Amino acid sequence: RFSLRKSARRITKGVIHVQASFNNTIITVTDPQGRVVFWSSAGTCGFKSSRKASPYAGQRTAVDAIRTVGLQRAEVMVKGAGSGRDAALRAIAKSGVRLSCIRDVTPMPHNGCRPPKKRRL
Repeated sequence: RFSLRKSARRITKGVIHVQASFNNTIITVTDPQGRVVFWSSAGTCGFKSSRKASPYAGQRTAVDAIRTVGLQRAEVMVKGAGSGRDAALRAIAKSGVRLSCIRDVTPMPHNGCRPPKKRRL
């Protein structure tokens, strides 16, 4: 499936949401009101299968999202514990965007659902 994406609005101030799962890294840029301006994932950056879970894929995804939108000031919300999390944060910090705060919004259960069973290899 090939579709053309709408060109992203350029904003100077916004919120960068980093969702790092064990299989992929998704970066969403929103304006201060929470409306989505642009999103990018390791899959849309050209990575396939297990390469999407790599730190390099997270870094490339973050650089792609920030370069497209042209942010100058931002807050960062990080969710998840995947391998692309730290690489994406490092890429955001090096990109020249002035960060006002970095928040970890990873959902933590208060003993909710039973986790998946451990893998036996």
